[in-house]
Amino acid sequence: MNQNSEPIIIQGGMGAAVSAWPLAKAVSLTGQLGVVSGTALDAVLVRRLQLGDAGGHLRRAIAEFPLPGITERILDRFFIPGGKSPDAKFASLQMLREAPSHAQKAIIVLANFVEVFLAKENHQGIVGINYLEKIQLPTLPSIFGALLAGVDYILMGAGIPTTIPGAIDRLCEGKSAELQLRVEGAGRDERFHTHFDPGEFTKERSPWLRRPKFLPIVASATLATMLARKSNGAVNGFIVEGPTAGGHNAPPRGKTQLDADGQPIYGPRDAVDQQAMLRLKLPFWHAGSYGAPEQVVGALEGGAAGVQVGTAFAFCEESGLRQDIRQEVIQMSKKGELDVRTDPLASPTGFPFKVLSLFSSLSESVNYQLRKRRCDLGYLRQAFKREDGTLGWRCPSEPVHNYLKRGGNEEETVGRKCVCNGLMANVGLGQIQSNGDDELPLVTCGDDVKNIARFLKTSEATNYSARDVVEYLLSLVNTKPLVAPY
Repeated sequence: MNQNSEPIIIQGGMGAAVSAWPLAKAVSLTGQLGVVSGTALDAVLVRRLQLGDAGGHLRRAIAEFPLPGITERILDRFFIPGGKSPDAKFASLQMLREAPSHAQKAIIVLANFVEVFLAKENHQGIVGINYLEKIQLPTLPSIFGALLAGVDYILMGAGIPTTIPGAIDRLCEGKSAELQLRVEGAGRDERFHTHFDPGEFTKERSPWLRRPKFLPIVASATLATMLARKSNGAVNGFIVEGPTAGGHNAPPRGKTQLDADGQPIYGPRDAVDQQAMLRLKLPFWHAGSYGAPEQVVGALEGGAAGVQVGTAFAFCEESGLRQDIRQEVIQMSKKGELDVRTDPLASPTGFPFKVLSLFSSLSESVNYQLRKRRCDLGYLRQAFKREDGTLGWRCPSEPVHNYLKRGGNEEETVGRKCVCNGLMANVGLGQIQSNGDDELPLVTCGDDVKNIARFLKTSEATNYSARDVVEYLLSLVNTKPLVAPY
């Protein structure tokens, strides 16, 4: 069994600001690995500031930012004492392109620093941050901001991040780094990159930054083996995620087939080869419906370092999900009324996406049809090569005429939902639409959501804490708290 050199429980790095700093800190204080979501943190930061920064937490963290000449401009532009009017729209950020401006990169760096700083503040527990490989443009400045705050682990899924370890190494040394962009229509020998130079912010005086451990999120031993052998830097372990996990899922291996409800069918080929994982001699954690103590023990006895659990934490009281959503889901779990669908079309990424059916959300067809399409966050846009050789950007969830004008196919827009705006609405940061309506949420979670009522201490209880989840998961395991190794 795990000898406490690694955490047994990794809290999932769920959609934008669900696994925000209060949740990650609460898990870390139990001695396990708390994880903040690194998705859309620039938009999260500026919208929180426009809501007035209740409690002053953001401004407290911003005051600790170690690089000069950044924070004052951002506070002057976005902080609204007392918060904006409820019917006022959020001031938006310009969408990123392959060469972000200095101001765009500065907000990304600061936002990632703030989130990790607050999760690690005033304790010695360990904290990680989770990124999506599919969201490429903010990745390098995001990592640098997290490094400045002393992040302990970097997790990354939804892609094949072979070049991320090397980029982490270079950023730790204060050196510039680049990532190759995926570009539709590019020739086999054509390369497009996005760059980030820490010296642009540090004036070449960057101190050496401690390297965090890097854990890719994989769906097969084959991918884990390839990453272990071919990555351009150290891979320190893996999170092995099954198709019942929340958020984006890997598509089934082989030709995709759909069941009667239009969901992808997963079969024996999608089961992870446990022996192959053990042969890599790197720690790994199972993910996807591991929310019971017997499953934790089973994972440990099978040679895993532990498990990653997301859904149980998504609905605890420290979660960033709106309270009304958490309460509705907990009550539905008590009654056995929850339904989760693996939607093969919802996400613009092309990955299957777990969606929880809720009446007042975009999971419902009528709400989806009534929403006017728009793309004003743009994190899941795809790069394409124009006829003149320059890059353009498009999203299958944007207005159809815009997508077609940019060379996309109409069939690719069918059923696509605006994941970016839906996830922001989940956490109370949704934009006000032009007609005055609020953006509707799009709640993602794993199949295990049906069992979250197990964490309630009594039948009358209506909430539970992150500590309740950890204590329940470890109730059959002898363990002691971990602290950061420094």
